[in-house]
Parts: sequence; structure tokens; C-alpha cells
Amino acid sequence: MAVTTDAAPRASYPARLFAVSGRALAQLVRAPSHSRRAEAARKLGRHSLWLSVAGAALIIVLMVTFDRTEIQLMPARGTPSLWPIRILTDFGKDEYVLSVLGVTLVLVALVAAGLHGTSRVLLLGLGTRFQFLFLSVALSVFVGEILKYLIGRGRPFVGGAANPFNFIPFEGTGAYASLPSSHAVTAFALAFAVSALWPRLRMVMFTYAIVILLTRLVLLAHHPSDVAAGALLGMVGAMTVRYWFAARRLAFAIRSDGTIVPLPGAVSGRLKRVARGASAP
Repeated sequence: MAVTTDAAPRASYPARLFAVSGRALAQLVRAPSHSRRAEAARKLGRHSLWLSVAGAALIIVLMVTFDRTEIQLMPARGTPSLWPIRILTDFGKDEYVLSVLGVTLVLVALVAAGLHGTSRVLLLGLGTRFQFLFLSVALSVFVGEILKYLIGRGRPFVGGAANPFNFIPFEGTGAYASLPSSHAVTAFALAFAVSALWPRLRMVMFTYAIVILLTRLVLLAHHPSDVAAGALLGMVGAMTVRYWFAARRLAFAIRSDGTIVPLPGAVSGRLKRVARGASAP
């Protein structure tokens, strides 16, 4: 979220809240200013291309050789003993994840509007990071929903047979919304985004994402190629949003070789300088 100097002492709380919220949105659409954004864009393009090529090859291999076998090995859909898996899988549901992140952003704005000085700077620096998390998931899920509609792949056993090539493009119902898996998109976008900000959490977050991916297979909600596609889309989506933030000097810095790295956390002196508009070149 954007950080500014304290509002005038007599400004009302609603006015401060409006100012904080407005600048938080404005910073996301301002013109990119980082001098190394071209290098970062080239690196993003290369990584996205190689990841997409490898992911597409994996998806095709799974669809041709493994999807049918895997879904036939899973317990029947609706098996009563799977209730813990049904609870666990909801931790990757896009509506729930986006709701938690959205509520967190609102709370940050509400609290920050009542603060002054360094406290506001630090809290809004954290708010910028939650903006990044929210948009990483939201963009990835949005693209995933478009692809679901365009591809129209049937979920496992829709139509009564274990047919991994059951496609009705533009069908638009839940039964034909298997590719890509929205849960996998959400979990891997969130895992990548959190890891990009706080690298020490990488193992925890990708373990979470893999667990969500496996629950979708056990519940016969998706084929293996569906979750692979979702994982690919989630990571590429979060990578794209990371570049958007870095190009605007938000939460990330760009090294001379185009590598995007997180800025120090909200308790560091550097974040205070970044929050006041003096981010790294």
C-alpha cells in the first residue's frame, strides 16, 4: 500500500481512510519507474517460456499415459471416510483464500488510517505485500477460469467412463471445468508469492501447495494433468505480478542481471526509506 506523510492533524478519520485507500490503489497503476525493469522483463520472459514448455510437455504426457490409470486407482467419489480430505482441500479454495487476503487488506487500511508517522509507514509497507499476495492469486484464478471455459474438459468419470479426452469447449458447467484445477492454481500462486516475499517459508508453502494438489486427485475432482496445469498457471501468474510490483519499486528490488529480490521486511530501516519513495535503483 502507498505510504505518505501524515495527514493534517485536523483531518477526519474518514478522510484519512479515503486518502490511504486511494493511494494504495494508485500505486498499482502508476507508470513503471525502475531503471532495470527491461532486464527483469527479459528474465521473466525466458523463465515463463521454459516453464511453460516443460509444463505443457508434462501435461501432455500425463494426459496420454497416466490420467486414466490414476483416477481408476482412487476411492469412489463420495466415500464417507474421505471427509478429512474434503475439509483439507478447502484450504486451497480460491474464494476462501482471496477472502482472507481481502479482509486483511481492509483491516490494514482501517488501522493505518488511525496511525501516524513510522507506525503508519511500517503497516502500509506490510499492506503492499498483502496487495501482492492478493493480486498474484486473483490474476492466476481469473486466467484459469477463462481457460476452463475455453477448454471444457470433463472431470473424472463425467459421462460414466474413465475418459481423459472428454472435452466440450465452451460448455461452461462445473462438470466440464476440470482443466486447469482452480485449487492448484490458487495454492501454487500463493506458495510462489509468499516464497517470493519471505524465502524462508518456501518449503512450508510448497508443501501446502502439494498437499492441496493431492487432495484434488484423491477426491476425483481432477485428473493429474489438471493439477499440473493449475500449478504451472499459478506460478507463472505470480511471477508476472511480481514483475509488475518490482517495475514500480513496490516490495521488490531488481538486481543488475534482472533478478527480482524481495526488499527487507517491515521492521528494517530500508523499508522506511522505500516507503517514502527512495527504493533501490
